Amino acid sequence: MAIITISRGSFSGGKILAECIAETLGYRCIDRDVIVEKAAAYGVSQQDLRDALQKAPTFWDRFGHKKYVYLTLFQAALTEEARPGKAVYHGNAGHLLLRGVSHVLRARIVAPLEFRTSMVQDRLKLSRAEALAYIQKMDSDRRKWTQYLYGVDWGDPNLYDVVLNLEAIDIKEACDILAAMARIKCFEETPDSARAMEDLALASRIRANLVMDPATSALEVEVVAQKGQVTIKGTIGTLASRREVERVAWKVPGVTGLNLDELLPSRGV
Repeated sequence: MAIITISRGSFSGGKILAECIAETLGYRCIDRDVIVEKAAAYGVSQQDLRDALQKAPTFWDRFGHKKYVYLTLFQAALTEEARPGKAVYHGNAGHLLLRGVSHVLRARIVAPLEFRTSMVQDRLKLSRAEALAYIQKMDSDRRKWTQYLYGVDWGDPNLYDVVLNLEAIDIKEACDILAAMARIKCFEETPDSARAMEDLALASRIRANLVMDPATSALEVEVVAQKGQVTIKGTIGTLASRREVERVAWKVPGVTGLNLDELLPSRGV
């Protein structure tokens, strides 16, 4: 029951490829809009979430802490949706947000510029020059976004298990390759990888609950879960905040132990 993430530039055929793989394997096909809708159910704007996933860092410099909030909610929604397995996700940063789970097959698709330009012209009814400018801006924003948030180069092949160039193969052939890879042993779900997925989902739910609770919404913390044992690290403004973190975390189903030793008050508190 592998999970497949597809990273691609805009209008590179990622949606078509994901749908083909899902049909071939009998998997669910998940796109960004599905995750945005689920993340918004926590009580935030869908449009703000979409902006958080598309805009370059200069946009987020005006919003500060909200960037952390939106990405926390998006990760919580994505991990919950992907947790059952047998899923293909085509959207932003799936390969980064689901790190540490060995049955996630991380694929990147590279499409020729002419292919992408034609798709933009057809879908958005732009001139060739406008289509080229649109692609360049979208790619630049995505590269800056990934570097800003994760400190990695979006195009670095080391972030992926496979990079497929659609210049030499077509969508159907790429679909067959990825479907075959999903069936090989190294991407099979194991008890350890299933546990890693459950741990990631639990940690993500805790972070989401913390950012949505008024008493802890201003905090930015790291949460690590292992078989229900949860460690929360970071800086808090007051000692009372530590008690609030404890209260919120214990309310999340699946928490069996809580370590706050590395949740420290800021200097002078």
